[in-house]
Amino acid sequence: MGILDWFKNRPGQFDPDRVSDEMVRGAVDKAITLTNPRLKLLPNCHRRLTPAVTTTIEFLRTLVQALPAARPLASAMWSSDPALKAFFVASSDIPSVLGRSDNLRTLFDKFPELDEACLVLGMALNEKRVLGMALQGGMVQRDVAQTSVSFSDHGTRICGSDEARLRRIVGVEAFEYLLGQALSEIGRERVERQELQGSRALMRARLRLLQQQGPGLGSMFGGAPAAASEQARLQAELLENERQLGAIGGSELVLDAELESLTTVLENPQRYLHVETKCLRLSPMNVVIDAASTDAAADVDFGLAELRGSPPMRRAFVLARVARSELPPPKKINFDDAMRYL
Repeated sequence: MGILDWFKNRPGQFDPDRVSDEMVRGAVDKAITLTNPRLKLLPNCHRRLTPAVTTTIEFLRTLVQALPAARPLASAMWSSDPALKAFFVASSDIPSVLGRSDNLRTLFDKFPELDEACLVLGMALNEKRVLGMALQGGMVQRDVAQTSVSFSDHGTRICGSDEARLRRIVGVEAFEYLLGQALSEIGRERVERQELQGSRALMRARLRLLQQQGPGLGSMFGGAPAAASEQARLQAELLENERQLGAIGGSELVLDAELESLTTVLENPQRYLHVETKCLRLSPMNVVIDAASTDAAADVDFGLAELRGSPPMRRAFVLARVARSELPPPKKINFDDAMRYL
C-alpha cells in the first residue's frame, strides 16, 4: 500500500472501542510506509515494532474516549450559550469561521442527504494578566489583578459525518502526528550523516590538493606547499569524521537506528502529545472568576491539546455538531471588480 492510500480511508484504520490484530498490523504497516519503507528489509521489523504500536493505540484509545461529547455550534445559540460567547466575539463569527472550512463544505457537498456534521473546532487560547475592578467585601476594588481570556485563530479542518466517525479520525490524525515526530527525529539523523559524508569528501579533496602543491591558485602560481601542521589538522578532522560516520554505521545499521527511533517515539506517545479537559469560570467579559466569588459568571469547559514535538503547539478545542444551514453559501467571484485589476 502506497503513502497516499493510507489517507483514503482514515476512519477505518482506528477504532477507539476495540483493538484488533488487523488494526495493529495496519498501524505497523502505516508506520513503516510513512517513515521509511526500507525498514521492511530489517529482520523481525514487524515483530519489533508491534509492542510500541500497541502502546500508542492504547494511549490514543484512552485519549479519544475521554473527549467530551460534541456540543451544538449554532449562531442562534450564541446569546444563550456561555461557551459560545466565550469562544466567539459575535454570533456572526460562527458562520464566518465555518465558511472558511473547505473540508466541511466538501463533506456536505459529497453527502447531500446529510443535515448535520461533526467537527473539531480548534482555537488559540490567549491568557493575559490585567488590572480591573472586582467586588470584595461588598465594596468595589480598583486595580485588582485578574486573568483575561480570549480565543482566536479558529479553525475547523477535521470533520466527520457523525461523532463516532469524527473520533476515529481524531485518533488517526494523532497517530500520524506521532509518526511525523518520529520522521523528524530520523530526518535529523539523516541530515547529520549527509553532512558528515559531504564533509569527508571535501576534506579528502582538500588534503589531496594540499599534499600536491597547495589548493587552487596556489598550485598554479607555484606557491609553497601547505605546512605540515595544516595537513596534520586536516588528517585529524578526517579521522574524527570517520569516527562519527562509524558511530552512525552502515546502511543496515542506519535502518536499525531509524527503526529504533520510530519505536522509541511510539513507546512514549505521552512525551509528544498531551490532552486535558480545562474548565474556567468566566465573567461575561471573559475574566477568570474565583469559585468563591459571587460575581456573575459561567463555567466554560473545553479541551486543551499540548503538542510537545517540533514545533511545539498549544491549542484549545471542542467537538461540535453543525447543521448544514449554518454553512454560508460559497463566495462568488465578482468578475467586474476583478477586471479592474487586469
